[in-house]
Amino acid sequence: MERAQRGDRDAYGALLMDLTPSIASFLFERIVDPHEREDVVQDTLVALHRARHTYDPSRPFDPWLFAIARHVLVDHFRRRGVRTAREVLVDVLPERAGDGNSDGAGLEEALARLPAAQREAFEMLKLEGLSVAAAAARAGTTTSALKVRAHRAYKALRVLLGG
Repeated sequence: MERAQRGDRDAYGALLMDLTPSIASFLFERIVDPHEREDVVQDTLVALHRARHTYDPSRPFDPWLFAIARHVLVDHFRRRGVRTAREVLVDVLPERAGDGNSDGAGLEEALARLPAAQREAFEMLKLEGLSVAAAAARAGTTTSALKVRAHRAYKALRVLLGG
C-alpha cells in the first residue's frame, strides 16, 4: 500500500488483485448471495481507493483494510434493511388511486384549475420530461423560481386530486 500511496500504479493494481480474494473470503459467510457479495467486494475496493490516503504505513495493514470492509458491509445491510422494510409482498395488487378513470380526465381538470405558471412548470417537468434548467430557460425564469412553481403545483394537485 505504501508504494501505491506514492503513485506506483503497478503496485496498486497488484495490491487490489491480491486483496480481492481476502475481501471475498471475509464476506463469504456474511452474505449468501454471490452476486450481492460481489457487489459488496466492489464497494469495498472503491471505499479502499477513496480512503487510501488515510493508511499509515507504520501500522498493520489488515486491521485497516478489514475495518473498511466491515463499514461497507454494515452500510450494505443498512441499505438492504431499509429497502426490505419498504417492500411489501401482496397476493393481489391494490386498486389504483382515484375514481378508476384511466383517461387522465381528473388530472386535466385539476391542471386547468392551477395558475398558468404552476401548470406550465408541472407540464414541462412531469409531462414533457424536461430538466429543471431546460424548463426554466423555456419559461424565461430562474431554476429556483421554476422549482417553487413546480412545488406549489404538486401541492395544489395533491389537494385537488384527493391525494
